[in-house]
Amino acid sequence: MLGKRSVWHVWEKRQWIGVFCIVLIVSFGSFYLYRQFLYRQLTQTAQQIHEPVKRPVPMKRSAPVELKRLPPISFLFIGVDERKGDRGRADSLLVVTVNPNQPSVKMVSIPRDTRTVIVGKGKRDKINHSYAFGGVGMTVATVERFLDIPIDYYVKVNMNGFRDIVDAVGGITVDNPFAFTYDKTAFPKGRIMLNGEKALKYARMRHDDPRGGFGREDRQKQVVEAVIQKGATSLLAYDDVLRAIARHVKTNLTLEQMKAIYTNYKRAHTNVEKLHLAGTSTKINGVFYVIIPEKERQAVSKQLNAHLQIAPSLPRKTKALPQ
Repeated sequence: MLGKRSVWHVWEKRQWIGVFCIVLIVSFGSFYLYRQFLYRQLTQTAQQIHEPVKRPVPMKRSAPVELKRLPPISFLFIGVDERKGDRGRADSLLVVTVNPNQPSVKMVSIPRDTRTVIVGKGKRDKINHSYAFGGVGMTVATVERFLDIPIDYYVKVNMNGFRDIVDAVGGITVDNPFAFTYDKTAFPKGRIMLNGEKALKYARMRHDDPRGGFGREDRQKQVVEAVIQKGATSLLAYDDVLRAIARHVKTNLTLEQMKAIYTNYKRAHTNVEKLHLAGTSTKINGVFYVIIPEKERQAVSKQLNAHLQIAPSLPRKTKALPQ
């Protein structure tokens, strides 16, 4: 249980398995009690959510990782806001590297408005537009280029899906840092109960938050953590939750890979370091962007490459792109 620790503190300690745990949505202690039923359900769900990456360029690794050798690995968690007839954009981009040999985790959130080269489009734009242009494949390739690291695995979660998932676990409780009203719904300060519809609104509000998009990202993380906590203790909800996951989650992880990572990499979360990409806000041709200084980008890239125990690429030589 959360006890006196804040939701954010718990999220920082467990963030590397955050959305990944939603994919599993099961406590492995409970898994063994319900082995036959849950394994069948998990296998079916894993098959439904599995979707390989279709990249516009080759992966930065020369060959896929072999998990049995316990290499350091990387994840990209993508939170999207898809609606009917609209692919949407990537509202949240979280990169996590896990080194089981140290053991340790490093993580960094990429501001959604970061201006960078969109791989496959040949122009600079907001990094979250990569998803609208080319889906997961273009987003993964763009993040790989931006941070100069390989992305081994992705997990994409449609934020609209949280409505179904929250309702499936019987609602959640979050600690709201300040009172606000969004879409005709009031959210008082303090601990509040949310059903699926209210949780989605709570996670979407941005303009009335003094921290803007960063505050919205924190609330989205609160919702994810609350779902994990509730889902892990609500055995009766497994069936409904797995159905919701099948509708709203995609990943290139297989069930066997999930099990291998959970078993062999879980000790790494005892040493978590959160890196930061400090940028400045500006407008270019009337469009709002976050500009990450090259020195800042290289510093974070260097740390992630060292954590993955790989050498960074040579300095990039790119042709001039339209500003």
